[in-house]
Amino acid sequence: MLRIHNSLAREKQAFTPIEPGKVRMYVCGLTVYDYFHIGNARTLTVFDMVYRWLQTAGYEVRYVRNITDVDDKIIERANRNGEPIEQLTTRMVAAMHEDCDRLLMLRPDAEPRATQHIGDMQSMIGTLIGKGKAYAADNGDVYYAVREFPGYGKLSGKSIDDLRAGERVAVNTAKRDPLDFVLWKAAKPHEPHWTSPWGNGRPGWNIECSAMCAAEHGETLDIHGGGWDLQFPHHEGEIAQSEGASGKPFVHYWMHAAFLNMDNEKMSKSLGNVFTTREVLNKLDPVQGGETVRFFLLRGHYRSEINYTWDILQDARGALVSLYTALRDIPPVAVTIDWNEPYAARFRAAMDDDFNTPMAFAVLFELRNEINRTRSSELSGLLRALGGTLGFLQTDPASFVHGGAADDAEAAEIDALILARANAKKARDFAEADRLRDEIKARGIILEDGANGTTWRRS
Repeated sequence: MLRIHNSLAREKQAFTPIEPGKVRMYVCGLTVYDYFHIGNARTLTVFDMVYRWLQTAGYEVRYVRNITDVDDKIIERANRNGEPIEQLTTRMVAAMHEDCDRLLMLRPDAEPRATQHIGDMQSMIGTLIGKGKAYAADNGDVYYAVREFPGYGKLSGKSIDDLRAGERVAVNTAKRDPLDFVLWKAAKPHEPHWTSPWGNGRPGWNIECSAMCAAEHGETLDIHGGGWDLQFPHHEGEIAQSEGASGKPFVHYWMHAAFLNMDNEKMSKSLGNVFTTREVLNKLDPVQGGETVRFFLLRGHYRSEINYTWDILQDARGALVSLYTALRDIPPVAVTIDWNEPYAARFRAAMDDDFNTPMAFAVLFELRNEINRTRSSELSGLLRALGGTLGFLQTDPASFVHGGAADDAEAAEIDALILARANAKKARDFAEADRLRDEIKARGIILEDGANGTTWRRS
């Protein structure tokens, strides 16, 4: 049985969906004002993995990942660029899809945009005001009255009194309490706005996800995910809004992906260590790059912080090459996974234990060793099939091992050099054989001499 670490319960729990055989999953997506960074990529890749495994486990999954397409950062960037907000967000959504495709992610079943659900947000805000959990202030903003929701803090473990004790003098005197957060922002000059019962304005960030969750999934969903940093205040605010409006439990299982650090330091613009996913991908071989980054991002357990360095990324590439080398040398036959088979059973047990990808990957490498020992095409097929459940090992093995040969012509040139070297060795012209090996090496190619001849791969 699948077990998930529930951030709300602070423990692993057996997964029981609301509706048998079906899963309603919502993940906080991106604010599309720029290319997304490698830390964002970790969260997106983690929940793509979760989506894939739930499907493998036999569930019918509806995966919703929102897009925030109006907020302060978007407005500021569009103004700086001198372009309409819609032009900026359209371009950034297209770039997001390109980079997600390169990371071998499946598209969510729905990607609602904040600007498409303004009416839903206003309706929920109206309900909260009617229930005494929100109020319109004199400055035209609408605020959530945190003290009117007794459960505030249950996800993050923070108490209202502790939060209140840590507050300094309230800067915004329109609030009844410094902890209250904005649901609707009064319009400012030269900013996008919508009409509402409380005057022209735009939504606050928290209300977006509550309204879109309700629109896409109803009042209660099975799994809600996001990065660890969203747990407070964003997800705490979502709970207050959604449960305050409906009176029903909002989410049964909360999942949070841990941070990605850069050279053992938290990513920070002030430190200059924030890299976009596109920058990282563009530094890598075009054939190997996307899968390498994906493997790196999932190599550590999703609830454990991982560290990014170039050396660690190259180690991930080398590990993938070793798996593909086994597939290249022992061509796989197509198999349907028998989950009673020992390797498959251990792989499934790892994934059913809170999506334990490190243990699942360990099974793949053990299987690789057995393939190299037994030369079994059936086991090679099992390796490819198990990897496929998480989005790996579906590229042509020789192409992956060789890396980004520009085209068939370049591959043919390398093969010709290898043949010429082999002929020189047969002719006992070892000086020429060494010269050819050096020429091949200068191209960034590693030769591997084996019982079945010489193969090559990118260094």
